[in-house]
Amino acid sequence: MQLQKEDILDLAEQEDVEFILLQFTDIFGKLKNVCIPRSQLRKALDNQIMIDGSSIEGYARINESDMFLWPDLSTWVVLPWRRVAGKVTARLICDVHNPDGTAFQGDPRNVLKRALQRAADMGYTFNVGPECEFFLFETDEKGRPTTNTSDEADYFDLAPLDHGVHIRDEICVNLEAMGFEIEASHHEAAAGQQEIDFKYADALTAADNIMTFKLVVKTIAQRNGLHATFMPKPVYGINGSGMHVNMSLFKDGFNIFYDEDGLHRLSDDALHFVAGTLAHVKGMTAVTNPLVNSYKRLVPGYEAPCYVAWSASNRSSLIRIPSARGQSTRVELRSPDPSCNPYLALAVCLNAGLDGIERKLMPMPEVAENIYLMDAEKRNLAGIDSLPGSLEEAMREMDKDPLIKETLGAHTYSQFCVGKQKEWDEYRTRVSTWEIAKYMVNY
Repeated sequence: MQLQKEDILDLAEQEDVEFILLQFTDIFGKLKNVCIPRSQLRKALDNQIMIDGSSIEGYARINESDMFLWPDLSTWVVLPWRRVAGKVTARLICDVHNPDGTAFQGDPRNVLKRALQRAADMGYTFNVGPECEFFLFETDEKGRPTTNTSDEADYFDLAPLDHGVHIRDEICVNLEAMGFEIEASHHEAAAGQQEIDFKYADALTAADNIMTFKLVVKTIAQRNGLHATFMPKPVYGINGSGMHVNMSLFKDGFNIFYDEDGLHRLSDDALHFVAGTLAHVKGMTAVTNPLVNSYKRLVPGYEAPCYVAWSASNRSSLIRIPSARGQSTRVELRSPDPSCNPYLALAVCLNAGLDGIERKLMPMPEVAENIYLMDAEKRNLAGIDSLPGSLEEAMREMDKDPLIKETLGAHTYSQFCVGKQKEWDEYRTRVSTWEIAKYMVNY
């Protein structure tokens, strides 16, 4: 049932909601909000709550700062951990609009909506199932995060080795109370590393869910005296955290990636989608892996793909096709990490795949062997390229790809570049502890 304004007002009264968080996301994937009392809810539902866009990084200049939040009524939910002492808080995820009512071009949610409209014009709906990994770390005596963990567990281990099981359970309980369908939770490969998988959804809902998931994980960890981080590579020498993206296209209720008679029971459109993704993956890596730190995860030896190849089973390849078929047939892109802005990341993934379908591209031959064990000469002979090795290189690759620029739009692209260039320059000129340890005595 599609909720109407009066339904929201009734729900707020029935639940005795006192506050509502109007949430939105900035260009760099940070969740923002304006908190209003219930007395202002009707005003919010009439799209009359204003924000200062010039105070949001990448949004607007000081002379054009007035923007309005337009709540998506389908995102109404009570926050289970905010039911305290009779006080109840709910949230609504919002689109950002200009004063004249037009959608703000720099709103990441609007960027994804534009890509989804392109898919809809071709008759497709885009479904996404993310796999979000994160670390749980101890905090110091002042509550500040450390990289320490008393956890000793490995992949799929259980308590008492796995110290995160109770936190994961509490996260899952809160997510289910908010309407998530949790499919699995488990310990990941590195000490302190966790994964919780939730059911796929249409891409806009999936992106909203990723943002909500991050908030819930961080909140529950903090309430238990721990720090949760989605930083891609917080500790040297162990696995980093990825956000594998499982993608499928549906048309008239059927998964168009499935063909019983095709290669690996994949349709030509699935192969075209894979080829389009591979063709644009270097250009979109700055979006799917947006931090300086992202490129310390994308190195050989830690299960993170760094070579441009695909396979029906090989986990060292960039794109893998999980074994499920029929309505569950999907393409798994393994390079994105959870620091990305999910709205922007899913938009570039979709448009890259659609470009492959439109141009009927075919992928390179699949690579069945472990790419990490191949030397450079063998990779060159197989036509296997590499992902960008740094944020700076990724930005150069993005600048060469018109499709990625078009997907982001002029405003988002320019502001994204400004912010990331600033980040790279700060990193490039900062003297690290490694440099002090390496050079201070010797030189």
